[in-house]
Amino acid sequence: QVQLVETGGGLVQAGGSLRLSCAASGRTSSSYAMGWFRQAPGKEREFVAAFTWTGSNTYYADSVKGRFTISRDGTKNTVYLQMNNLKPEDTAVYLCTADLITRLQRGQGYYWGQGTQVTVSS
Repeated sequence: QVQLVETGGGLVQAGGSLRLSCAASGRTSSSYAMGWFRQAPGKEREFVAAFTWTGSNTYYADSVKGRFTISRDGTKNTVYLQMNNLKPEDTAVYLCTADLITRLQRGQGYYWGQGTQVTVSS
C-alpha cells in the first residue's frame, strides 16, 4: 500500500506561481512513475505531468509545457510540481498519482492522493 499526500495548493493571481508537493509513503517502488492530473469543475480529469524514477524521464501535457516543471527529491520520496505563469484555466483540483508510466499516459492511476485545490484569479 502506498499513501500519497499533496500540499501546496492555494489561491494565486494570474501570472503567479505555486509549487505543489506529493509525498509518498508506505510500500513505494521505483518501478512506478509519479505524476499529476487535474480536474476542473465540469471537465474530465486530464494529465498534467509525470516523472519516472527509473530513467528520470519527464512528461508534460502541451497545455503546461514550458510553464510547469516536475521534479523530485528521492531522499524524501517526494515529487514536486513547480507551476509558473499560472493562468485562470489552470484552476483545478490537482491530484498526485503513482502507477506505471504507460498507465499514467492512458489516464489511469493505481494510487491517488486526496488532491489539492489550485485557484488562479484574473
